[in-house]
Amino acid sequence: TDYLMSLEDTVPTAANAPYYAKIVSDKAVKRNLIATTTQILRDAHTDAQDLDTLLDATERRIFAVTEKKVSANTVRIEEILKQTCARIDSFHERGARLRGLPTGFYDLDDILSGLQPSEMIIVAARPSIGKTSLVLNIAEHVAVVEQKAVAVFTLEMSGQQVAQNMLCSHARIDAHDMRRGMLKDSQWQQLSMAIGTLSEAPILIDDTPGLSALELRAKGRRLKAHHQIGLLCIDYLQLMEARHAESRQQEISEISRGIKGLARELEIPIIAVSQLNRAVEAREGHRPRMSDLRESGSIEQDADVILMLHRDDYYDPNQNPGMAEVIVAKQRNGPTGDIKLAFRKQYMRFESAARGNA
Repeated sequence: TDYLMSLEDTVPTAANAPYYAKIVSDKAVKRNLIATTTQILRDAHTDAQDLDTLLDATERRIFAVTEKKVSANTVRIEEILKQTCARIDSFHERGARLRGLPTGFYDLDDILSGLQPSEMIIVAARPSIGKTSLVLNIAEHVAVVEQKAVAVFTLEMSGQQVAQNMLCSHARIDAHDMRRGMLKDSQWQQLSMAIGTLSEAPILIDDTPGLSALELRAKGRRLKAHHQIGLLCIDYLQLMEARHAESRQQEISEISRGIKGLARELEIPIIAVSQLNRAVEAREGHRPRMSDLRESGSIEQDADVILMLHRDDYYDPNQNPGMAEVIVAKQRNGPTGDIKLAFRKQYMRFESAARGNA
């Protein structure tokens, strides 16, 4: 039975048709290239043509092969403008409503217009600031309130730990009390209601350790095909692996490009948590900058949106206690700025500071 069930996952689906079509197209180009280069080698080993004629013929043959590949991805601006106009019309029809997926944080949604399809969003901070909690809060909102399927790839924590953190956040229960088994009767009721809500939410958790960029791509495609995920979250980027990389910087660059490519392919937003380097600790005020992104400048380049999380009370408990700042350090297609959030550390939950709960 297990074997028969496993076969289901290997059956190609219509949702993956563009991916398989690309494989067929690439193989055809490779066969054409093999035939062309074989003929070029034959001609080069004979003296039937002078060198200039041979080089000209070689250039024409190679161009004929590459032209088919390049033209497939080259579109007249007229076609792109048709799609652009349709998108602008949809913006107009929605009016003030968000263009993308709501995060549940009003001020953040005002700046981002929600999480946009095909975009790579980086949430970065030093350890223990709350970046994982922020991403899980967004995932919870998208799944529970917006009823969109969310995939969470957790490389740092187990799936059980992630579920426990989401329970505490949703139920507003002190995580430390729950771990010690010190819950009151009223808290058990809150916990029971949270379990019921989250059990019905379309949240999918994968806690494969050392996940590679290739594995993420394969799993992402399958989740999109079978569950129509609207958001994918990764915690965190630096724990992923890339094969055949010569250096750590090259490895992170490959992972970053892979995540951005997957967001475009699946046409969904992907949130990736990222560590910041220790330069933040030595800086006066400890406010993070984009240059603090750890191990690779390619993250800064590939990301469409970079959110940096900062809490004064992490460094000085008496300074702005219970408040956090989300710094929108980069937004490729929109403004940057800072927003304030309330941080309920005991619940591992962020809330909109000005207009009530997230």
